Amino acid sequence: MDWDTINWYPGHMVKARKMVQENLKLVDLVVEILDARIPMSSRNPDIDSILGDKPRIMVLNKADLSDREKTGKWEEHFRDKLGIKCISIDSQHGRGINDLISAAQELADEINQKLAKKGRRPRPVRLMMVGIPNVGKSSLINRLAGKGSTRTGDRPGVTRGKQWIRVGKGLEMLDTPGILWPKFEDPEVGFKLAVTGAIKDEIINIEQVTIKLIHLLADLSPESLRARYKLDSIDDDPYETLKKIGVKRGCLVSGGNVDTLKAAIIVLNEFRGGKTGLFTLDELECSFRRN
Repeated sequence: MDWDTINWYPGHMVKARKMVQENLKLVDLVVEILDARIPMSSRNPDIDSILGDKPRIMVLNKADLSDREKTGKWEEHFRDKLGIKCISIDSQHGRGINDLISAAQELADEINQKLAKKGRRPRPVRLMMVGIPNVGKSSLINRLAGKGSTRTGDRPGVTRGKQWIRVGKGLEMLDTPGILWPKFEDPEVGFKLAVTGAIKDEIINIEQVTIKLIHLLADLSPESLRARYKLDSIDDDPYETLKKIGVKRGCLVSGGNVDTLKAAIIVLNEFRGGKTGLFTLDELECSFRRN
């Protein structure tokens, strides 16, 4: 499909970036959330220039759906190459949340130590979540908000109209995430964003995306694909494999034909849910070459 057509709502992108930049003035610390399955593809290309020298923690969310070994290598890359704390989490089930809070508190202590050297009293350190759509910003905020935290309301003269949530010792979190946008010029990046759900299904060709996904799975892990859908064999043509899956899952219409769209939706949703296997689609070496 033509990924240039996905570069949608430029006005929304400009507005979202402006809002993030305005909220940056109110916070001391940023948590950049990425999809652990596509750590590079799920980054906003301008994120470093947007955040500047603001203290930051990187979070690889949905780590329960990614390849554990590759996720570990991505953590090392961000820590060693970029000098940024990086933590893998699963915000849906709470894994890694305490590690994130501990890392944020360490940075908060460093921030307050710098304030103390300037003769200023310690205060709650404010943070915000940023990331592209569907990397789990809201679910992470809700997870943190459920850990015995309380909402602090407005801070007159400083954060008018903003709601803050106390998270851990000496931390306050903005309850509204900062939404940034991915980059679509690279068709492979566009595919990865589509297949993981960062792009709304309503504006992609689900069958085309799923056919490409089947081709990829047949290359990466044919046994997983065969076992999941009880296939005797995998065709060289991924469309034929999709039709076989449709037959196995009962996606039939009158005349015994296969409803390939219905079958494609099943395959796509099961991949996103980790039922086909755990995969990290961004390879470190490829990302280095691309950048």
